[in-house]
Amino acid sequence: MTILDVADLRASLGGQEVLKGVSLRVGAGEFVGLIGPNGAGKSTLLRAVLGLTRSTGTVTIDGRAARELNARARARKISYLPQEREIAWPVSVERLVALGRAPHLPPFSRRSASDDAAVREAMARMEVGEFADREATKLSGGEKARVLIARALAQGAPLMLADEPTAGLDPAHQITLMRIFAGLAQEGGSVVACLHDLGLAARWCTRLVLLDKGRIVADGAPDEVLTAQTLRSVYNIEAHLGSIDGRQMVYPLDLAEGVVRGVRE
Repeated sequence: MTILDVADLRASLGGQEVLKGVSLRVGAGEFVGLIGPNGAGKSTLLRAVLGLTRSTGTVTIDGRAARELNARARARKISYLPQEREIAWPVSVERLVALGRAPHLPPFSRRSASDDAAVREAMARMEVGEFADREATKLSGGEKARVLIARALAQGAPLMLADEPTAGLDPAHQITLMRIFAGLAQEGGSVVACLHDLGLAARWCTRLVLLDKGRIVADGAPDEVLTAQTLRSVYNIEAHLGSIDGRQMVYPLDLAEGVVRGVRE
């Protein structure tokens, strides 16, 4: 079953074309790592799917054209974790996470027992239950990141889009989050996450989609996408490639020959 279908998506920022005809399908049960160098178009792709960036082409969400879905209907289908981790209002952590249930509630109604259970489960998954009564604005950067991820989990949408979700997390919580995303996929949900850590992407994602200069240049299993040649040509790096427990391991070592300080000679 296809949960997201993107066809010939094009978008420009500041007069420059950032997405150049991207087509992509994501099925139920997939954990897709969206990878690529800075400026490849990863964040713009997520924002275009959500309707936050003007684009041309078609986006279909769970069988319906995205343009036919209002904001509430779209939020019931897709949860979104943006790069920004800013929290503007001094609300409690519990209240902030509970905002994830808003798309499921009729106007002016109270949360149900099932809503409360979803909030508690999301907070437990991200280990922020002990912060429930604290003001979210007074948390550390990593704690804020975990709380905002919990809010997205509480939303319970079949598709999650996450933009650099591991940023600001310590290694243990990075692995916890990747385990959660992998678990969501195993339960039949779908996750598309922009990732810069190729090691995490290779180990946990079921599929990698590599963008470069606004186009998809590779799409497939991690060991098919992250080859020595691709890493040199797209990332300009040399890396150690191997496997542990049947999963690919990627460890960047140095700049590729002919690359100095990020500029090809």
